[in-house]
Order: sequence, then C-alpha cells, then structure tokens
Amino acid sequence: MNLSVQILVALILSVCAGLVIGPEGLPFVNKWIAPIGTIFINFIKMMIVPVVTCSLIVGVTSLGGDSKKLGRISAKTICLYLITTAIAIVLGFAVAGIIQPGVGLDIAGKVAPKVKEAPTFMQVLVDMVPTNPVDAMAKGRILPVIIFALLVGIGITQLDEKRSRFLMDLYDAGAEVCYKIIAMVMKFAPLGVFSLLLPVVCKNGPKVLLPLLSVILAVAIGCALQCILVYSTLASTMGGVNPVKFFRGMSEAMMLAFTTCSSAAALPVNMKNCQEKLGLSREVTSFVLPLGCTINMDGTALYMGVCSLFVANAFGVNLTSSDMIMIVFTGTLASIGTAGVPGAGLIMLAMVLQAVQLPMEGLALVAGIDRVLDMFRTCVNITGDGAVCCVVDKTERKHAA
Repeated sequence: MNLSVQILVALILSVCAGLVIGPEGLPFVNKWIAPIGTIFINFIKMMIVPVVTCSLIVGVTSLGGDSKKLGRISAKTICLYLITTAIAIVLGFAVAGIIQPGVGLDIAGKVAPKVKEAPTFMQVLVDMVPTNPVDAMAKGRILPVIIFALLVGIGITQLDEKRSRFLMDLYDAGAEVCYKIIAMVMKFAPLGVFSLLLPVVCKNGPKVLLPLLSVILAVAIGCALQCILVYSTLASTMGGVNPVKFFRGMSEAMMLAFTTCSSAAALPVNMKNCQEKLGLSREVTSFVLPLGCTINMDGTALYMGVCSLFVANAFGVNLTSSDMIMIVFTGTLASIGTAGVPGAGLIMLAMVLQAVQLPMEGLALVAGIDRVLDMFRTCVNITGDGAVCCVVDKTERKHAA
C-alpha cells in the first residue's frame, strides 16, 4: 500500500477512535499514545537543520557564485509568496461572506487570551543574522540558518577548484544521507500520524467543536479552494506540473503538516519529495522551500480573513470595503513579520483586529479551536511552498535555456 494511502488511513482511524474514546480517555491517550507521536516528530525535527544546511549549500554552490541568479530566484520567490498570501486573505473573505460564521453566537464571558507582541520589521532583519550559527541551529531558527548556509555556499565558490569540489561533494553526500534517514523515518509515518492526531480529536470532541463548526467549515473550504484553484493553477500553467502529479507528490508532506501543525516538521519531507517526485532541481528547492517555511503563511492569511469576519459578525460590527482592504494589506505584510514566531496565527489575527478596531475579545472565540484550525492552515502553507517552487523551477530552466 502506498505510504500516502497508509497515512490517510491512519488519519481516518485516529478521528474515529478519538470520537469513540472521547475526553474521558484523554489521560490514557496522553500517557501511552501521544508520546509515540512526539518521538516521531522529534525524529523529523532532528533532520530539519542538517537537510536545510546541506541542501542550501549545495544549491548555492551549484550556481557557481552567480549572484544575479540568486537574486533573481529570491525576488521571484518573495513576490509569488506575497501574491498568494493576498489571494488567500481575499478567498477567506469570500468563503466567510457566504457561510457567515459567528452570526447569532453567544459571546458572554469571553476574555481575550494574552498574545505575544509581534516583532518589528527591523527586529526581523536583525534576527535574520545569527550571532552564533550553532545556537541558531540548536534552537531550530530556520531564517538565520538560511543566511548562514547562503554565506557558506558563497564562500565555497570563492575557493580554488580542488577545495571547493571537496566541500561541494561533502555537503552533497551529507544531503543524500539526510534524505536516506528521512525515508527511514517516514516508514513509521502512519503510526506517528495516528498517535499525534488521536489526542487532538479526544480533546476537541463534538461538544466543543459544534458551536464553532461554521468557522472550522469556512476555513476548511477556503483552504481546499486555495489548493485547488490557486496552487493547482500555478503548478500547471506556470510550473508545468500536472495537478494530479503535483498533489500526489505533495501528499505525504501535506498530511504530515496537517497532523503536526508544523511547517518546519514537514520541510525535510517536502524537500525530498519535490526533488524526487516532482523532478524539481535541488538548487531551487533548497532555497525556495526553507524560505517559504519561514515567510509563506497563505493558510494563516486565509484563516485570518475568515476569523476577522467571524469576529465582526459575532460582535455585530459591519466591515466596510476599506476595512477589508486594510486587512488584506496588514495581513500580507504581517505574514513576514510574524514568520517563525510561536502562535503566529493568533499574533497575526491580533494585529488585524487592532488595525480595523475590532474587539480583541474575539481572540477568545478563536483560541479554543485554534489547534484544529492550525491543522488546515499549516497544510495549505506547505502546499503553497511546493506550488511556488514549481513556478520558480520552470522559469529558471527557461532562463538557462
């Protein structure tokens, strides 16, 4: 049986088992089953920094020190990420406008949770440059690791041919070792997925989810439309990849992202599959995908569009067209500012609510189901990374020809 099918079966079984067990069995599940999922995630996370470092260095060195090509890839990648993020917010508005989540909801007694303050733009720039690259690697801070790997790769291209070839072969072999380890770990993915999702379903049973089902439904439909309408179009028309082949190649990473709610955890699998199943070049995937893991938040942007309208409906506030434009603008820029910050979804939503002066108490309505919504938005985030990677890869091949 195909690994993607096995993971899908594990997802279905975990949902069914979770609904049967319910909150009453949560202590047992947390003690004996959840740790298995944690072990699986730890194995995946163990490979994030090695695979990003080795692959990115190999990608940069394969450019042969061509700074123009690196700049061109960077510009195209960032522009595409910002465009798809803006589209995601608009799509979130459209779906929420039809479903109208939050209408008639009882909001008495809701208190806004504390949300970390988003870093300023200049602070993001400062944090990009690591004072200690080893410390950044140990803490799993992907953006500083990317900067360090880029500099190492550029430095290798400045060496004489004998030394540069030795280091290029060394990092290339290191990347291949990482992919072999990831392949071994993924054989246990169905068990890991089941163990990760079961506690979530047990905790968030029907009684908790039903009152906010309209929000979950709106986010789920919006995420599905973003994947089908936007990403499949990008992959096929601009990336030259058949939509069926695209989603088949992305399926393992999508399911892993859905289960773990972590773009970083899905990154090693995404990089491996984009190269092996979609046929994308290593020099493109090694740069576009890690960058997307840190700044591309299409799913979170879509969730923000839905939730802002949900909060407005719940509190009886009418959003004007200028308010919606402000949300799109703020959300698009905030997607970079909050990249890689824990709880980024709630931080972005807090910034948007504040920008259009919606009640901050609305955060309390969303916080209870944030873990469920996070599953959908993380899945969309990494799918968007793959779609943009397809486009950049094809344009670079055309440029080379």
